Amino acid sequence: MIHVVATLELQPGKRNEFLAAFHAFAGAVRKENGCIEYGVAADVPSGIGRQAPVRENTVVIIEKWADLDALKAHLAAPGMTAYREQTKDFVAGRDLRILQPV
Repeated sequence: MIHVVATLELQPGKRNEFLAAFHAFAGAVRKENGCIEYGVAADVPSGIGRQAPVRENTVVIIEKWADLDALKAHLAAPGMTAYREQTKDFVAGRDLRILQPV
């Protein structure tokens, strides 16, 4: 299994537009061969002292794929190309982590 954690810093004021585009796209991704999980999350104020400061313009996309081939097929899919084009002006920066259980 492959885990993907993509942390996206969004342009100020663009979070709702990004989330609308993500949710419109995510249903089709979840039907792709090898997709186990595909969702988006954001910081929540918890009151827990050890938590880092809440990031207003950051979202984290959390994915699980059966294997690297499934992830690579997803990244090359026409829908992913369209999604990247639709959201490119919303994203200021990204950090992509591709992981496996150890």
